[in-house]
Amino acid sequence: MSTLTTIPATRLPRRGRGTRTGGLTARRTGTVVAAVILVLAVLWALIPQLFTTHDPNSGTFEPLLEPNGTNWFGTDSVGRDLYTRVVWGARESLAGALIAVLVGLVVGTLIGLVAGTRRGWVDSVLMRLVDVLLSIPALLLSLSVIILLGFGTINAAIAVGITSVATFARLARSQVLSVAGSDFVEAAYGSGGTQAQVLFRHILPNSLTPVLALAALQFGSAILQLSTLGFLGYGAPPPTPEWGLIISDARDYMATSWWLTVLPGVVIVAVVCAANYLSHTIRKEA
Repeated sequence: MSTLTTIPATRLPRRGRGTRTGGLTARRTGTVVAAVILVLAVLWALIPQLFTTHDPNSGTFEPLLEPNGTNWFGTDSVGRDLYTRVVWGARESLAGALIAVLVGLVVGTLIGLVAGTRRGWVDSVLMRLVDVLLSIPALLLSLSVIILLGFGTINAAIAVGITSVATFARLARSQVLSVAGSDFVEAAYGSGGTQAQVLFRHILPNSLTPVLALAALQFGSAILQLSTLGFLGYGAPPPTPEWGLIISDARDYMATSWWLTVLPGVVIVAVVCAANYLSHTIRKEA
């Protein structure tokens, strides 16, 4: 007679639980790091005197010093502290990016709102104008606007903002069309609400979340575009500390003084990546 051996049951770990926990922790860590980078950049723009005591436009040091304990980012060709210029440059770059995002957000959202609510020939005309804007390369469009308005940080910011109007308009229109067909909107009309009341109390607030997430994404893109325009000489005039202009001034020393381009470039990339990461986080949470 054979004897059966009973194997005690064991509890197996749930598959994927550790992976999900690790992924969640990584996302939280990434969000914290991105937020810290953006907060630091904003503090640089608001109170640069808190982070450096040097004059960003005075050559008080020996030219082309490598990064050291006194000059963290080294010095440029005229003896200016590069770290100080990067810190003060945050004001020009971030302020310009903010103006650009506000221009694109306000103008684009209004166009999308009108197109999504009026429909008919108004929608067709506005969307064809949006298609024309989308067909023009962003850099070419911004350069054309700058030529009309003139050089300077504010004009460059307006030019960059105009390049994003079409993107905001399309997204806002699609959100308005989606929300306008909802039951609570029909209920608002049925309860006696006027078109203006329903538009600003129900449709617009419920359409803004994806648009605001796009604004966060456009903030990083605006920094890159403004830095590009500054690098080409269409932004702030010298010797204004502006991130694109700082890198432009160092072009002739790339082979011998790597820190003049690498360190400001790392700062720009870090801020842009942080803004993009937070934008994707907002979209996921929404």
